[in-house]
Amino acid sequence: MRLPNDFPVVERTAVRLVLLDAADQLLVFHTHDPNYPELGQWWELPGGGLDKGETYLEAAVRELREETGLVITPDEVGPPSWRRVSSFIYRTERRLQSEVIVKVRLTAVAPDIDESQREEHEADDYTGFRWMPLAEVLVSSERFYPGRLPELLPDFLAGKEIDEPFELWS
Repeated sequence: MRLPNDFPVVERTAVRLVLLDAADQLLVFHTHDPNYPELGQWWELPGGGLDKGETYLEAAVRELREETGLVITPDEVGPPSWRRVSSFIYRTERRLQSEVIVKVRLTAVAPDIDESQREEHEADDYTGFRWMPLAEVLVSSERFYPGRLPELLPDFLAGKEIDEPFELWS
C-alpha cells in the first residue's frame, strides 16, 4: 500500500452500513467534497468514524441516527463480514481508513430521512440521498464509495466474508 504524499495522513476506524428497506432498496447519499470540486460527486453508504472507546455496533447505531434520523438497536446490525482499508482526500487531509461494512434490514419501504441531526460537515458534503433499487446498483456506472460496491454487494448480501484489497479512492 503506497499513499500519495499530498496531505497530512489521518488514520481512523470506521463503519459503513448497507441499509436495505423492505423493497430491496439501498440507501445511498449523494456527496462531494466542497474543497475539491474536481473530485466530482458520488454515491456513498451511510456511516463514519468510531469515536474513542466505541464499538462498530455502537458507531453503526449512532451514525445511522445522526445521518438519517432512523433509530435501530445493536441487535439489528449484521456482522462485520466486509472488511477493507481505503484512502481518500477529505478536506485538507488524506484519510487512511480501516472499515467494516455491516448490513441492516428495515421492515419499512423507503422511510423518510431526517437530516436535522447531521454534523455540520455532513450537511455541507451531502447533496441528497436516494433509496436505490439493488438491481440498479449492481449495473450502475455511477461512482460509489466504496468504489467496488456494485461488484462486491452480491457476495456480501449472500453472507460471504470479504477482505477487500486496499483501495486508493482519491
